[in-house]
Amino acid sequence: MESERIRVAILEDQQVFREALEAVLEGAGMDVVAGFAEPEPFFARVRETLPHVALVDLQLDLAEWELPVSGMSALQCLHDFFPAVKPLVLSGHRETALVEQCLQAGAAGYLWKQNVGCAEVVEAVERVVRGERLLPVGLAPAQPSLGFQPQPETALQGELRRLTPREREVLGYIAAGADNLRIATSLGITERTVKAHITSIYKKLGSENRAQLAVLGCQLGVQRPASL
Repeated sequence: MESERIRVAILEDQQVFREALEAVLEGAGMDVVAGFAEPEPFFARVRETLPHVALVDLQLDLAEWELPVSGMSALQCLHDFFPAVKPLVLSGHRETALVEQCLQAGAAGYLWKQNVGCAEVVEAVERVVRGERLLPVGLAPAQPSLGFQPQPETALQGELRRLTPREREVLGYIAAGADNLRIATSLGITERTVKAHITSIYKKLGSENRAQLAVLGCQLGVQRPASL
């Protein structure tokens, strides 16, 4: 990366920690191209900027959602739709099984929040850009993964089968961060029709808002549009 600055995107719900990361990375000569607490604007910005590295928190406690959002879904979405982006997990969970799940989902590295300093974060970003894979030292014995287990493949396929082909297309655009106007233009339909499809998707999948729908689309592995 001698000819260009390293671009980093951050998905972290704790504002103070997120802003501290931004300051540290910018101070190290990197470009923080995205810093968000919610998946939807995060992925929209990732699509626009294609960062080299994405720092991802595993548990996002968002006030408008009743349950915590798993960063594991974000890892899967990055792996499926943005394979050139290298995800680096920042988490307070130390279970070996969870670390292994993250690596299987495409994470390039895993850092524990409790014992990582500013210099270590900068070094970790630089190392994953060089193609290294980072593992925390002294992992705890494997324990239940605190709700981060990915859904069985059969369950995911069952969810997809509930959608019509057009609804799957619309969900793919939502997962890629497209707004209703962009979806309508790309598919050659009206915005009113797009809204009708989205309403139907909400009912079938049980999502409460667009951000949840985007994350679920990533979990379901819907096909991303070739271009936006």
